[in-house]
Amino acid sequence: MLLYTHRACLAHDAGAGHPECPARLEAVLHAVRAAFPLWNWREAPRASRDALLRVHTRDLVERLLDTPIDGRLRLDEDTAMSLDSPEAALRAAGAGVAAVDAVMSVNHTQAFCAVRPPGHHSTAAVAMGFCLFNSVAVAAAHAVYQHGLERVVIADFDVHHGNGSQDIFARDDRVMYASSHQSPLYPNSGQPDEVGVGNLANAPLAPGAGSEAFRHAWRDVLLPRIEAFRPQLVLVSAGFDGHRLDPLADLVLEADDYRWLSAELAALARRHAEGRLVSLLEGGYSLAALRACSVAHLEGLSG
Repeated sequence: MLLYTHRACLAHDAGAGHPECPARLEAVLHAVRAAFPLWNWREAPRASRDALLRVHTRDLVERLLDTPIDGRLRLDEDTAMSLDSPEAALRAAGAGVAAVDAVMSVNHTQAFCAVRPPGHHSTAAVAMGFCLFNSVAVAAAHAVYQHGLERVVIADFDVHHGNGSQDIFARDDRVMYASSHQSPLYPNSGQPDEVGVGNLANAPLAPGAGSEAFRHAWRDVLLPRIEAFRPQLVLVSAGFDGHRLDPLADLVLEADDYRWLSAELAALARRHAEGRLVSLLEGGYSLAALRACSVAHLEGLSG
């Protein structure tokens, strides 16, 4: 297992009291380093503009990277940038690109990107929902265009639907997007009838849903769809805000639910993708849950 991070991801500051804060990543890093002291950490490189432009408009890339920031730049009521945010966003997206390159080599099969800001809400043209660049989408496009893959899946278990990832690939049958998420909840998308060109699979969960509903959604709806797709690479949007302790949502999952699903995704990757799997941190706003769930996730992936 390779692990990617960068100190710049700790410097991104969305404002005092914002739930998407540096302490989130600190909690993950401390927990993972304590649980897996011998694992291989690598410094996340910057994503190139060419990699970003595969999934984002030039206007968005230039706004996020080239706008002078004096104090804080507010993109919407939930999403803001500080002076250090462009570097953090470049490193977060670059981690996904580097991780894909690593697992496509003969030496490694799995990687986890412990980065922030998260990305899966950002559409091609709009940064939103705490997200700047859509890092998992950048990674998927890199796998398609740089490595020639024809079937890449993004499995997203964040409690919020990854509307950006869905929007970017809704008309590209080389990338499948599969998501469980609470509904109703921000961003109020991800219904089962949103199917794209047959490459989208959404399993909404009602507020208060727990382990049984979550595992049913994946075991009986989403995993069979991914299995039929036969992905050559599995990408994971790993958000842990469905945990019962999370303050921003109303699911009641446990760390063991993430361990179970992670093991299922790893097994699927072994069947179809020679084990190749890259996971990127998305949401999760309880520090205690982040610590427990990130370790459970990596335990599940690594067996």
